[in-house]
Amino acid sequence: PTRPPTPMPETQMSQPVNFSLRGLFKLVRFGNLVMVGLTQYLAAIFLCQPHSNWYSTLTDLRLFLLSSSTIMIAAAGYMINDYYDVKIDYINKPDQVVVGRLLKRRMVMVYHMLLNGLALAMGYYLSREIALVHLGSIFLLWLYSNQLKRLALLGNFVIALLTGASVAVLVLLYPSNHILVLIYAIFAASISLIREVIKDMEDMRGDAAYGSKTLPIVLGMRKTKWVLFILSGLFIVILVVLSFPLQNTTLQLFFGLLLLPVGLFLYWLWRADTKHHYSRLSNFAKLIMLTGILSMLFF
Repeated sequence: PTRPPTPMPETQMSQPVNFSLRGLFKLVRFGNLVMVGLTQYLAAIFLCQPHSNWYSTLTDLRLFLLSSSTIMIAAAGYMINDYYDVKIDYINKPDQVVVGRLLKRRMVMVYHMLLNGLALAMGYYLSREIALVHLGSIFLLWLYSNQLKRLALLGNFVIALLTGASVAVLVLLYPSNHILVLIYAIFAASISLIREVIKDMEDMRGDAAYGSKTLPIVLGMRKTKWVLFILSGLFIVILVVLSFPLQNTTLQLFFGLLLLPVGLFLYWLWRADTKHHYSRLSNFAKLIMLTGILSMLFF
């Protein structure tokens, strides 16, 4: 008897289209975009304008435009990143590939340019300074996706810088309490840096196959873990030092309690040796960041 034909994998059966809502939601990491918007609104209400009517801040058109434009730039950044990384993603996460599988490659570039153009227009409407921040972010995201993400630590620093900038940019709208906003920007940047290195450890196989020089490939897993231990220690020290001049007991208590999840994170990191372990660590780092965001409610 003849053998039945082997079914074609989904990645070969599906035909990319010009528009797919499901594809777009997967491509732009909708959950991450929600976190960006939530962070900016909570920071504006509880850090930048703590003595103002929260409803007036919530309904401020300027904040809406700033948050919307920041989210658009982040979404466009995810698009261009996946556009350049299709071959690597087919090795690291084949079930999550969108570009060329759910959406046509040229349409991804069209959406990328439209989002960036609209974000720049919104930024310019708010102020020239915000427009410059947006322009710099767009350029760095393109440079990261095209070149920097394949270099040891440099690409990780760029993403961390942009993550912190998404919080710090609020100072251009609301200049008050800029030190507290800066502390949270550093918090977000530090967690982002650690998480980006963890993701490089998770994706090491695909990155190595296409000649990337990420930290785990250059140093190896063991030495990369020691780099993360050092970064985590510096992260805690910097936040504690910055918080002391504010004489804010709640803030200092939060950073003290932060030692518990960070300690657990480092313990899991020490024992991690599989892709699943590093994926869990990446998600746990995101949870620590979310905890930090929600702590703004107490200030």
